[in-house]
Amino acid sequence: MPVTASSNRSKSDQDPATWLPEQDRCGYAARWVQIKQRYDLTVDRDEHDALAAVLKRC
Repeated sequence: MPVTASSNRSKSDQDPATWLPEQDRCGYAARWVQIKQRYDLTVDRDEHDALAAVLKRC
C-alpha cells in the first residue's frame, strides 16, 4: 500500500496498539486482520483491543 514518506516514518514498526493512520482506519484495520489471519500470525492483547475498537466504529 503506497504511503507518504512522512506517514511511513511516523508508523515505523508500530502495530495498531500504538499507531493508526489518520485516514481510512477501518480499511487499515480490516487489512491488518486479513494479513494476520492469512499467515496465521499472533495478536497480542493491546493490538487486539485497538483493532476491535476501530472495527466496532466501522
